[in-house]
Amino acid sequence: MKELFKNLVYSTNKNLMQQAQIATNPTLEPALQPLKVQKNNKHRGGKTVSVVLGFSGNTQALEALGKQLKNACGTGGTCKDGLIIIQGDHVQKIANWLVSKGYSKAKAI
Repeated sequence: MKELFKNLVYSTNKNLMQQAQIATNPTLEPALQPLKVQKNNKHRGGKTVSVVLGFSGNTQALEALGKQLKNACGTGGTCKDGLIIIQGDHVQKIANWLVSKGYSKAKAI
């Protein structure tokens, strides 16, 4: 399928662009994801957030995991640039939740 989208730069057909993105970014199994969770407050006006780094996969899987983490922590957040950003200091809670869901390489920094 990669051969089909090799020379594709842009298309107005949204389905075609989503297929190209899924084809180029396969999502690893949870046990193989080397996730790191850290606390951060830089460039955020002094507000503390928990950041999940190292996710390897497509944006749909990243957003799905982000939504599950936001629900588990009971707070808001966002997914952008390959990061999951959860509002507040929930580093240990997120790390424990990830390990319980099969992300065995997840650790808090």
